[in-house]
Amino acid sequence: MQQITFENIYTLGNIATENALYRHFHYPDMLISYDSNFIEFKVLPSLTEFKRVEIYLREYHFKRGQRHLKFYFPVNIKPSEELNIYLTDMGYEIGFQELYAIQPKQFPSVENNPDIDIEKVTNKNLAVNLDLQYRNDLEFGREFADQKANLIKRQFEGQDIQQVLAFYKESPAGYVDVIISDETVEIDNLTVDESFRNKGIGSRLQKFVMDSFPERIVILVADGEDTPKEMYKKQNYKYQGFKYEAQKIYQD
Repeated sequence: MQQITFENIYTLGNIATENALYRHFHYPDMLISYDSNFIEFKVLPSLTEFKRVEIYLREYHFKRGQRHLKFYFPVNIKPSEELNIYLTDMGYEIGFQELYAIQPKQFPSVENNPDIDIEKVTNKNLAVNLDLQYRNDLEFGREFADQKANLIKRQFEGQDIQQVLAFYKESPAGYVDVIISDETVEIDNLTVDESFRNKGIGSRLQKFVMDSFPERIVILVADGEDTPKEMYKKQNYKYQGFKYEAQKIYQD
C-alpha cells in the first residue's frame, strides 16, 4: 500500500493565505464550519509566532462574524509544553486526529442482514438524505444545520463526492460521504442515527464503499480520543499518523 498522509485528506475550503509558517483555509459559504475555517501550521510555531498568528486569525474571523479559532499543528509533532500551557490557560480545547487506511480486500466480511439496504443518493432520495442529516445536525444548532443542508445540495451536484444512504426496515438510518480521488476514496461524515445503532449499519456502509472502489485505498480520519478508532483497528484499518488541533469558541 502506498504511503498515505494527511495531504490525501479532502479539505472543504480555499487557501486565503499561505506562507512558510502556515496555510489559512477559509470557506465563505459555510463560515460556521470549524473544519473549513482554520489555520494549519507547516512547522511547529514558537509561542511568539503562535500569538502573532492567533491575533491575525481572530481579527480575520471577527470581521466576518465568525466566533471561533481553530489551529492544526504539523503532522506527527506534538505541541511544545510552552504552547500547551498557553493554549490551556487561554481556554482552548486540545485534541488530536488519527489517520487510517485500508485496502478494500482487507476489510472483514459483513453479515448480509436483509433488514439493511444501502443506496446511492439520487434525485429520488435526496430529500430523505437532507431530512435525516438535518435532524442529526440540529445538535450543533439550527444555523449549522441550515448551512449544512445547502452544502449537501451543492456537493450532490458535483462529481467528486458520492453520497450514500442506509435504510433499516425501509426507515432512513444512516449515511456517509465518499470523497473520490484518483488513488484513494475517503470515508467522511459516517453517521448512524442514534435509534438504529448497534445493528451493523456502519459496517454495511463501509462495506458498500469497499465493494464500490476495490482498486483504491480507502482512508478516513478518526478522533484520537474517541472510541470509533478502536472499531477501525478491528476492521483492519492501518494507522498512518496523527495531527494535533486546538479550538476555541467565543461566547457572545
